Amino acid sequence: MKKIGIGLCLVVLLGSCGLSGKSDKKLPRVAIAGLAIESSTFSPAQSDVEAFRTRRGDEIYSYYTFMDADSSARQRAEYFPTLRGHAIPGGIVTRDAYETLVTETLERLKKDLPYDGLFFDIHGAMSVVGLDDPEGDFIERVREVVGYECIISTCMDLHGNVSWRLAENTDLMTCYRLAPHEDSMDSKRRALVNLLDRLESGKGKPAYKAWIPVPILLPGEKTSTRIEPGKSLYAKVPTIADQEGVVDAAIWVGYAWADEPRNRAYVMVVGDDKTKVTEGAEYLAKSFWDVRKQFEFVAPVASLEESLDMAVKSDKKPFVISDMGDNPTAGGAGDVTWTLTEILKRPEFKKANGPHMIYASIPGPDFVAKALEIGEGGKIDAVAGAKVDSRFAPPVQLKGTIKKIVQGDKNADVEVVVQVGSVDVIVTGRRKPYHYEHDFTNLGLYPREADILVVKIGYLVPELYNMRGDWIMALTPGGVDQDLERLGYKRIHRPMFPLDKDMEDPDLSAQLVPVSGSEI
Repeated sequence: MKKIGIGLCLVVLLGSCGLSGKSDKKLPRVAIAGLAIESSTFSPAQSDVEAFRTRRGDEIYSYYTFMDADSSARQRAEYFPTLRGHAIPGGIVTRDAYETLVTETLERLKKDLPYDGLFFDIHGAMSVVGLDDPEGDFIERVREVVGYECIISTCMDLHGNVSWRLAENTDLMTCYRLAPHEDSMDSKRRALVNLLDRLESGKGKPAYKAWIPVPILLPGEKTSTRIEPGKSLYAKVPTIADQEGVVDAAIWVGYAWADEPRNRAYVMVVGDDKTKVTEGAEYLAKSFWDVRKQFEFVAPVASLEESLDMAVKSDKKPFVISDMGDNPTAGGAGDVTWTLTEILKRPEFKKANGPHMIYASIPGPDFVAKALEIGEGGKIDAVAGAKVDSRFAPPVQLKGTIKKIVQGDKNADVEVVVQVGSVDVIVTGRRKPYHYEHDFTNLGLYPREADILVVKIGYLVPELYNMRGDWIMALTPGGVDQDLERLGYKRIHRPMFPLDKDMEDPDLSAQLVPVSGSEI
């Protein structure tokens, strides 16, 4: 009888725990939402709804490499993915596009209330027509739906901006620690795990959030973590974040190509130990300020003319030239023709046997349409570019041979390679950055074999960086001009380094942000 009793007890215990040994404790309910874009207010371009790649519902899981069905993250919560929109950097977002995407997100959030937590996945440098601080506005409207019992964990790009409104309405906050952003998914996972840990432990919202605006506004091309002082500065972040009593710590460089009061650098530390949180934030802020004058471009820079002179003389292949001023991955319109116009004026490139250059790229929907009519191998004489940003040069005349046409899912995704002299120009249905070798090989182009590769990028992404023979960043004009002083800021806080080089040392004391909802 005793054996039977013991067996019955074991059955009962196994049944209460589940055969796998897992507890039947109710999983936390976690929503997912976010909008991400960098928006230059110095570009005439505008970003509409079509600029965003929007994922809805379960489709969102495919974006996160750490959230497949069998992942530990997926097993730790019951998720309610709503809408996650992402656009390559561009012009200011139209008000209609913003309202459309935010309204849909809020409606989706309302369907499955209540939530224990929300993973708020944003960039932090979105600008919207007629609206300052869109992310601050967005999170306030989210709070109106989910309430203040819900814990919000926010992950951002380190080129984002952290307004007081955004800091006040979030509970856990972090950003990337590498530029280029090779740790983007690691950072997003960290933000989600921080949230799950607080929910599972019952600790809830951290008691302290230290916020320090740092009056520095530098472009990403000067603040890469590949080199000093960014490398050592960001290496200090984990020493603060990994302390007992601290949940996370972060340094934001900020976004240099928008003219809003929030645009500058920031430091935030969150946790339960007031002393460690405040002192950690002040240490990171002071560390940033102390090295501000050491930031230099991550590669040599020169005028376009000087860059082309060096490239033509070099025997290192490919000699990469960054056409920085109209970099679409930083917010440029992507269709400024000034650089390509200047290249095609050069006598070295006028004949087919000149130095082989690949130019990536220029949008030209009308050019693409004409190329489709003519076909591969045909001759074309048409213009491209400067439909959006013609401030520096008019549409460029491209007269040459159509070498390749690659059609995407839509007409706007068509890519055309036209040979003009010794230059293979990539013309696209809509702007497109070229980051990877396969972007070129898909078009029958082999950048490693080219003499010169010109890309509309600032600092090179890892794949291009690793294939470079040599590299120069050309100081070209556009909506993300690296010469910040000629952009004409009117609304950022002043004084601001480096615009005000001799400014006095600022007060970098930590400001404690109230726990979300505590003042309501």
